[in-house]
Amino acid sequence: MSIHKLTAGCGYDYLTRQVAALDSTEKGHTALASYYTERGETPGMWIGSGLDGIDGLSAGDPVTAEQMRALFGCGLHPLAELRQQQLEGPDLPLRDYQDVARLGAPFKIVDGDVSPFRVEVARRFAAIRTAAGLPAGAALPAADRARVRTEVAREFFMAAHGREPMDGRELAGQIAKDSRPRTQTVAGYDLTFSPVKSVSTLWAVADPKVAAAVERAHQAAVQDALAFIEKHALFTRTGPQGIRQVDVRGLVAAAFTHRDSRAGDPDLHTHVAVANKVQTLDGRWLSIDGRVLFKANVAASETYNTALEQHLRETLGVRFAERPGTDPAKRPIREIVGVDPALNQRWSSRRMLIKERQGELAAQFQRDHGRPPTPVESLQLAQQATLETRDAKHEPRSLAEQRTAWHAEAAETLGGPDAVQAMINKTLTPTFAQSPAADGEWVAATAGKVLAAVEAHRSTWQSWHVRAEAQRHIRAAEVDTKKVDQLVELLVTEVLQTRSIALTRTKDGISEPEALRRADGSSVYALAGSELFTSARMLAAEQRLVAAAGRTDGRVMEAEMVELAAAGGSRQRHRFRCRAGRSGSCHVHLRGAAAASDRSGRDRQNHRHGHPGSRMERQRRPGARPGPVRRRCGTAPQCHQCTGRNVGETDLVHRSW
Repeated sequence: MSIHKLTAGCGYDYLTRQVAALDSTEKGHTALASYYTERGETPGMWIGSGLDGIDGLSAGDPVTAEQMRALFGCGLHPLAELRQQQLEGPDLPLRDYQDVARLGAPFKIVDGDVSPFRVEVARRFAAIRTAAGLPAGAALPAADRARVRTEVAREFFMAAHGREPMDGRELAGQIAKDSRPRTQTVAGYDLTFSPVKSVSTLWAVADPKVAAAVERAHQAAVQDALAFIEKHALFTRTGPQGIRQVDVRGLVAAAFTHRDSRAGDPDLHTHVAVANKVQTLDGRWLSIDGRVLFKANVAASETYNTALEQHLRETLGVRFAERPGTDPAKRPIREIVGVDPALNQRWSSRRMLIKERQGELAAQFQRDHGRPPTPVESLQLAQQATLETRDAKHEPRSLAEQRTAWHAEAAETLGGPDAVQAMINKTLTPTFAQSPAADGEWVAATAGKVLAAVEAHRSTWQSWHVRAEAQRHIRAAEVDTKKVDQLVELLVTEVLQTRSIALTRTKDGISEPEALRRADGSSVYALAGSELFTSARMLAAEQRLVAAAGRTDGRVMEAEMVELAAAGGSRQRHRFRCRAGRSGSCHVHLRGAAAASDRSGRDRQNHRHGHPGSRMERQRRPGARPGPVRRRCGTAPQCHQCTGRNVGETDLVHRSW
């Protein structure tokens, strides 16, 4: 799951022109109803527990452009226009029309909020159209628009700083700063839920009955993730400066499910546009506390991933396993067992081809204009890359046309229709081991693994990190789906309350009354999920580092000998470091070229023998040349990477100091 802010005013246009219209860039301002009819699509629908507080709308109702314009564009009731039309009575005051359309405070939108930079750019665009005899508002070539922005940005930068920009990045920063509105109201959040590629692949080539089951599992997983957000991460703020964080009744959102990527590959995913309007338990409509929403992003994403695997196992009997060849430094990715990786790659290669071409266009843009492209220009380059890499034939958009094309591509990749059907049959009838018994022993062992995984990535953590890691381990163990939620809570409790050490003080001696506590019993003055934890292992490692940093009893080698070793190439430097480490705790003092080399990154590879005290530090010695670097290596065993003759003790001159 990814999350992005949506801005009020014209920002809602992103929903109607791209999100609501299946990421299409050629739609323009066509009415949504016409668009869905032409493409055979199912319109978006309203979802969320918060809809109970909105008269006239229910979960599952279709979304219209007028409703989104009212809610996301203006911060009004989605049915504001209809409610105003239904008002009856002679000579009704304006306030009555305003009240019936309200959903809390309307969004603050400044009509004339246009920066001087944008005004000057628009003036020069108009001058170019006039000189070329073009009508007002006519589109200009992208190169001309980029050139004008660059020229105006350079002039504004020089006026502000009295000098030329040092590089393209500084110039691009000026454009970004001058282009953004002075006021931005958050209208909502775009949550995008995307399954792993093998799920979209199976959905694209399976028969309609199986494809429908896959899509239902995806939708159910989205609902599970949204339920997690409503329970753990959805709050608003009240009081002076929003000091109190209080519970709300649920989110109000519009969901749009898309079936392909901009590259035309099968890519089942759902955009959930969450309105920045939530209702407190006492009935007031306020804005979402976005701090917690962003903190819970990864945990919500892992909740979706786990729920998707559960629903697919229950309905279709498929199994998941880690994708082979995954980078060990990254989180493992689990794909459906039986779906051919070649087909996944086929339907990912076009996107990679587009990104490669987009990178080439961005590099050319940098060379032509002396700066990187702005976000708007990057989108234009992405569209250009998509067009340039698209097949000559017309790309189908209706579901029937797409499924026909995807089946043909799958048969071409796998060797024929029979091979495609054989892959589907194998995927739907996998062999699998019995799920482990989720007893107390399993919980204890898994809690240890969860803690170790969290410790490997960070020195302190919050409940969000532990919850996400617990989801990953439960998903990999394929435990009984009915016990997943219960086991997640058990693991989080075990890791945080038994195996972790709280770093933030939670008890201040003040007992708030019930009115100042949230539903879970926590204080409204405490930020949900903000408590920091660490472990005894992390604290012990910190103490070892502090103790090692205070040692001054090492041995120092002459700078000339170090430079001599450094001049011998990377292999000779490696032998030199290994031999130095074998002699005990050794401080290698670098000066001159060796020190510069070390600081520049060419000699920054610490001793890789697993000892935790390896580090680099700078230290001045009396009478020494400026900028020396001292590397400290702990005692290490024989390095098996070294072959041949090592630099011996007799080859070096040591001096204590």
